[in-house]
Amino acid sequence: MKLSIVIPCYNEEKNVAIIYDAIKKLFNNKKVAYEMIFVNDGSKDQTMNELKKIIDKSEANMKVVNFSRNFGKEAAMYAGLKESSGDYVVIIDADMQQNPSLVLKMLGILENDENYDSVAAYQEVRKEGKILSGFKKLFYKLINKISEVEFVNGASDFRMFRRRMVDAILSMQEYYRFSKGIFSWVGFNTYYMPYQVENRANGTSKWSFWKLFKYAIDGIVSFTTTPLRIATVLGLFISFGSFIYFLIVIIQTCICGIDVPGYASLIGIVLFLGGIQLLSLGIIGEYLARTYIENKKRPIYIAKEVLNSKKK
Repeated sequence: MKLSIVIPCYNEEKNVAIIYDAIKKLFNNKKVAYEMIFVNDGSKDQTMNELKKIIDKSEANMKVVNFSRNFGKEAAMYAGLKESSGDYVVIIDADMQQNPSLVLKMLGILENDENYDSVAAYQEVRKEGKILSGFKKLFYKLINKISEVEFVNGASDFRMFRRRMVDAILSMQEYYRFSKGIFSWVGFNTYYMPYQVENRANGTSKWSFWKLFKYAIDGIVSFTTTPLRIATVLGLFISFGSFIYFLIVIIQTCICGIDVPGYASLIGIVLFLGGIQLLSLGIIGEYLARTYIENKKRPIYIAKEVLNSKKK
């Protein structure tokens, strides 16, 4: 198999047929052996029923992985990569915001230059509000300063890999997956290709501000231990400051004879230190919780069924 096309789906009942037809039309006159792998990530609408209708009459190589529940896009991408068999594997969303015609461009880049192992599409111009865009830029600046791997601002999950890079990604079987970090951590040479996001064919975005915020926290915790070091530094700094303040109080009281009431300042210091302690415990808790879940060795996803057009 030359090319595997992985398509994660969550509540995309009106889009799966559209992207199937678009991909089939794209490769209609091309001498490229390909397969489409749809991963139904526990959709609550009729996405799975639509996929069954498509695969029943599909003339193209097609596979459908149906999750037992919603495990998230990260798990869906992992499942698609695991089920793929192509020399090249591309991940593309089902909502048509990422034009399927760009897949051929990615394939051409990898076939014409052996130095690159993957092609990552990034947005030159973001179609989103200034506030959300500003938070994303802030996230990339922050994580690039505290992480050992590089995160490219605007780089999406719309990527194509050679098989050797896919195998490297699959070898990382951690439960809490942050694919943008994993793609960078495994190394290999990546070509960053600019692209323009198009309008969704149907439906609305599944990402809210708070989901993106949680996703950013997952990325920071997964690829850097700097927050733990920050808690340590804060503890040392506050301890040193408290010692200096204690010396000043002793000098003012015992040597200079100055009365130091300090009730308000005492309450303020206690509340401040309490907040720092809770923050530090929260940071430690985030890492500890992930260690606890990882040690359970739970599967990244559970497939309820896997359908294959070759075995109809």
